Amino acid sequence: MTDANRRIVAFLIALGVFSLDRWTKWLIETQFNTYDTKTVIPGFFNIIRSENPGVAFGMFADSVSHSRTPILIGLSIVAVLLLAGMLWRIDRLDTPSAAGLALIFGGAMGNVFDRVMAGSVTDFLDFYAGSYHWYTFNLADASIVTGAGLLILSMFRSRRHSEVRA
Repeated sequence: MTDANRRIVAFLIALGVFSLDRWTKWLIETQFNTYDTKTVIPGFFNIIRSENPGVAFGMFADSVSHSRTPILIGLSIVAVLLLAGMLWRIDRLDTPSAAGLALIFGGAMGNVFDRVMAGSVTDFLDFYAGSYHWYTFNLADASIVTGAGLLILSMFRSRRHSEVRA
């Protein structure tokens, strides 16, 4: 596959993640009030609408600074532009890395869109065991984590190949 085709596929993956993320958030925003809960698997998984004005794992969510949202939007836009630049130079990436960056890019765009439009990100996937709850997240977050996992696997694979050649 040519680099141009790989680039198109990577950006289509990112667009697909962004679109699916927007659709799922729209469903939640139109069907649930804030903090409404629907039990899916008792004792393990709920769908709950929550708004996160912070970043990953609720960091900075309790900040009362008026500059929090503009700073987070600015940093997020810089990150999205850097990811787009890295994907554009796809000739330097192996397939798992390109796929990982595409997933991260799509997820980041979804969360940036929320932050620009509403000042917070809609989260709704709530996994728990007993009284232990994971932080509520969304499809964009899951794509970012999956993409990061692909990048880590690619780094280990690359390191292993380097050691075999040495």
